Amino acid sequence: MIKAIVTDIEGTTSSIDFVHESLFPYARKHMRQFLRDNAGDERVQLELHEVEKVEGEDLSLDDAAEVLERWIAEDRKYTPLKALQGMIWAQGYAAGELKGHVYPDTPDYLRRWHQAGLSLFVYSSGSVEAQQLIFGHSQAGDLRPLFSGYFDTRVGAKREVDAYRRIAERVELAPDSILFLSDIGAELDAAQAAGFQTCQLLRDDKAVPAEGHRQARDFSEVILG
Repeated sequence: MIKAIVTDIEGTTSSIDFVHESLFPYARKHMRQFLRDNAGDERVQLELHEVEKVEGEDLSLDDAAEVLERWIAEDRKYTPLKALQGMIWAQGYAAGELKGHVYPDTPDYLRRWHQAGLSLFVYSSGSVEAQQLIFGHSQAGDLRPLFSGYFDTRVGAKREVDAYRRIAERVELAPDSILFLSDIGAELDAAQAAGFQTCQLLRDDKAVPAEGHRQARDFSEVILG
């Protein structure tokens, strides 16, 4: 029996195009100035140190900005990049320059599942802060009260089996009572290997059908059980 749903964001609750055509360009456009304006911020300094660890060398502020801009272009999943992007997006949402995209069926089914007593969680390569911004400033209003928790790459990469085992431990549920929703086959494979039930969302032509998983074109076709 399903007791919890863990959902991806891109291609699952929200459009991939929103992330790649709105969020990423916004972060890339503002990265350099953001670093200059917030060079003394302890959180920013911490993430810049992590960037240096990944690169294996000391970096000037402009060098770090160049590295981060390149990582955005390459869609790297590095945790310090995701954290800094989240800080930049927070400013964009606060200024009304960004609005979190969700598919039309997403708010309705999140509410239905929540009202049915299911615990809802998010697991995305974007930082927890970025996840909360998308759902807190969504086109459908603040959806954050529907979720019981959020997970990002700090729990592990999304294609690693151990990441899902850690999630199950943290939510204190048996893996086979958790349903994982994603559009990416390799992520679903990892979740399934950890004992999760799985369903692949095939919302558009960008999703590649994966064998061994139930499939749905939208949340109305997701089977619980």
